[in-house]
Amino acid sequence: MKYLELVFTLTPYDSDAADLLAALAGQAGLESFVGTGSGLKGYVRPSCFHRDLLDDTLAAFPFPAVKVTYSVCEAEDRNWNEEWEKQGFEPVCIDGKICIHQPGQSPLPPAEHYILIEPHQAFGTGQHQTTSMILRRLADMDLEGKKVLDAGCGTGILSIFCAQKGASRILAYDIDSWSVRNTRQNMRLNDISRMEVVEGNSAVLAGKGKFDLVLANINRNILWHDLPAFAAALSPRGQIILSGFYAEDIPMLAERANALGLTCADHTENERWASLLLCR
Repeated sequence: MKYLELVFTLTPYDSDAADLLAALAGQAGLESFVGTGSGLKGYVRPSCFHRDLLDDTLAAFPFPAVKVTYSVCEAEDRNWNEEWEKQGFEPVCIDGKICIHQPGQSPLPPAEHYILIEPHQAFGTGQHQTTSMILRRLADMDLEGKKVLDAGCGTGILSIFCAQKGASRILAYDIDSWSVRNTRQNMRLNDISRMEVVEGNSAVLAGKGKFDLVLANINRNILWHDLPAFAAALSPRGQIILSGFYAEDIPMLAERANALGLTCADHTENERWASLLLCR
């Protein structure tokens, strides 16, 4: 999986400025950040990187006393999250309803649903606010017999949970081949067979029919670009759950949705991250 690594230096360093920098850089496509003593390291897929937007944002950075500079290089062509994967993750329990864990972990807290995940390079163990917000929504939904689309499936955690809750048809896709392989592996771990997993972007939706529920936990720019494709794939009275963006992005995405004939039913927030529920 190819990534660019951006090293941001803040002079002088300020923790509040660093937090804001992460939020703003996320709008330029960056997906994850690691703190350093003098700033941040950020990671982004080359196809998702909007450098002009980042430069314009930094030129108007609202901490005038803090100078922000950055350099860009290609991240090592390996699993740069490898050490975390070796250590694994502690079981994640969501509201006593869902327990996400790795194989061999015990004892586990009581829950209604258990999801086995081996994350590898893919995103989605339930630890991140965006994943947990979507899972909370799904836990309270009747998915029996529903047709579900999982855009940017990562580990496949959302699709797998939908299958456990009785979805009749699931299409999951991701532009990253690692994620596609990881989703298929996690399907086997959870004894899930009624899922189609393909590599690609929203273009894979051509000829795939309509869906009752669309899930997309992706960065803001891709969501904005792909919303027309999601709307076109949505059945009458269908719903779309979006996450992967910050609360300040809600108006932009809501306006885009309204223009496509969708209604914003509600939104949730968790530590500046947000999710939207859109309805036909």
